[in-house]
Amino acid sequence: MIVVTGATGHVGNVLIRELTAAGERVRAVVLPNDDCRSLAGLDVERVTGNVLDPASLERALAGADTVYHLAGVISIVPGAEALMRKVNVEGVRNTAQAALRAGVRRMVHVSSIHAFERVPHGVTIDECVPFVDEHPVGVYDETKADGTRALLEVVEEGLDAVVACPTGIIGPHDYLGSEMGNVILNFAKKKLHLLVKGAYDFVDVRDVAQGLMLAAAKGRTGEVYILSGNRIEVPQIKQMVQEFVGIHSPHITVPMWLAEGFATFTESFYRVTHSIPKFTRYSLRTVQDNCNFSHAKAREELGYAPRPLAETFRDILAWRKSLGTV
Repeated sequence: MIVVTGATGHVGNVLIRELTAAGERVRAVVLPNDDCRSLAGLDVERVTGNVLDPASLERALAGADTVYHLAGVISIVPGAEALMRKVNVEGVRNTAQAALRAGVRRMVHVSSIHAFERVPHGVTIDECVPFVDEHPVGVYDETKADGTRALLEVVEEGLDAVVACPTGIIGPHDYLGSEMGNVILNFAKKKLHLLVKGAYDFVDVRDVAQGLMLAAAKGRTGEVYILSGNRIEVPQIKQMVQEFVGIHSPHITVPMWLAEGFATFTESFYRVTHSIPKFTRYSLRTVQDNCNFSHAKAREELGYAPRPLAETFRDILAWRKSLGTV
């Protein structure tokens, strides 16, 4: 039996699709109020559980051979710091300890590329770069680093676990509407777009799912593996999306100083309205920072091989078209 926490999320539902396609028996851990649209039609056992409730984890992990821990809180807008610390740190420790007590064969913990220190341009970011310690760019980075440390502490107690750190995840089956998924959907609309100069590394969610399965099968206990994809400039994303949908619309490149000022002013508004902002100080910093990530270790030890981004954008838009949202 394979158990997946965070099952209704983007990576969670795609991982379950890959696992069930491979003939595996899967148990999905869902919150009582989870939106389970992403699991509709999948041959998966659902159990109610919460990573902040150790007793529910004991029940969810009973009889498990492998556990994929994907449950986490992602927020780049101020206001979710306390919840992020609980879920991304305490939740990891709770799940790891429950897995150890349940005697699972292996646990795969999904951390983030943001768990690593942000190093200057020109430096290759691989698994030798230290985790965030002091002066993190955001609370999310801090919590993902601390959560990874918490997992590795339980490894020292005897848990067989590995860690995967994906970069920016995009792809089909994004039912809950990730920030980048909404950006791509917005670029498919014929209107004036506001852009900033910058770039980032994005990876297909299906490649992340395959990377996690490879980590479960081949990863070395206690090791960390970066699952990166390909670097792309922000204007190139708009161009590629619009080429696939057959439109062309103008854009304005907003100076970074103006975008940062706008983000500072609007973050409070977006927090109150619970909407997703076009710019946040965190996202602007991210597309300006070094994104020269290396997945050489995952390629050599696991056989990990991400696909070209053009294929990913094509499939995102085809999936969106099937839903009638493009």
